[in-house]
Amino acid sequence: MAKNLEMTILLDFYGDMLTPRQRDFLDFYYNQDLSLSEIAANVGITRQGVRDAIKRAECQLTEMEQRLGLLQRFRSVQKGLEEIMECAGRISAENRKCGLSRGINDLTVRIKSIAISLSE
Repeated sequence: MAKNLEMTILLDFYGDMLTPRQRDFLDFYYNQDLSLSEIAANVGITRQGVRDAIKRAECQLTEMEQRLGLLQRFRSVQKGLEEIMECAGRISAENRKCGLSRGINDLTVRIKSIAISLSE
């Protein structure tokens, strides 16, 4: 299951760099949950031909990620944004305990807003 999710995410990141046929096969297989036989019947080739095309496309996606690291970078940024949100929440809570500075409150709200907009 983890491989399926990983391939789906890699397809989102790098799918436009594949041929339309490779992209379609991966979409059928991972996103639409079609079997190799169903894909083969729909496109008029053998099941083995579909499997080979999918395996080649998977290798290309994996290689692109190894070279470019977009998914790794995305995950790193997401983790950083989660930490920013957590820190802003802790600052806000501490501010409430220590006298509620409107300026600090406004800044933590702004920090959270920016982090949310960057994560979308």
